[in-house]
Amino acid sequence: MTNYGTIPTSSSPPTTNLEFISRAKTKIKEGLGTRRPWKLMFNFRSFNLPAGFADAISRVKINIGYFQMNYALVVLLVIFVSLIWHPISLIVFLALMAVWVFLYFLRDEPLVIFGRLISDRVVLVLMAILTVGLLLLTGATLNILISLLVGVVLVVIHAAFRRTDDLFVDEEEAYGFAPAGGSSAAAS
Repeated sequence: MTNYGTIPTSSSPPTTNLEFISRAKTKIKEGLGTRRPWKLMFNFRSFNLPAGFADAISRVKINIGYFQMNYALVVLLVIFVSLIWHPISLIVFLALMAVWVFLYFLRDEPLVIFGRLISDRVVLVLMAILTVGLLLLTGATLNILISLLVGVVLVVIHAAFRRTDDLFVDEEEAYGFAPAGGSSAAAS
């Protein structure tokens, strides 16, 4: 007797694989959706000229602390677009993006290595160094450095012109002293 046309009652491997893919898609949507809202980042009523150089520096520090994940995505997008005509570099970049996704963007729990709590800022800096270093080994050096410079300039311009009075952030988090997970215990 065949089971053609019946609905299986136990989970079979294909269903398990589909469930895994579905959970991964949901986790990606939740992970990227729960970061700082893009609507808040690009609220045009929150842009004006800084009062002076000190105000601009203060805004940059606070905005980078508050929108650091969004800014990382912007810089990575600029680098990605610049690598479209460099297939080897693009393949290396896409492999590194998988590492970025799991170690930085979608991590729910704090990263602990050898019993030490590693802050999001440390993960961001180390991943950025690793990404740029490995991409420079692929032969698209000038292209990568220019795109990195363009990404950083975009971030600094946005951070300097975006007011910070509508951001609800505590001082520790704004300046990047809070470790991943939000507790102010031992960082890095």
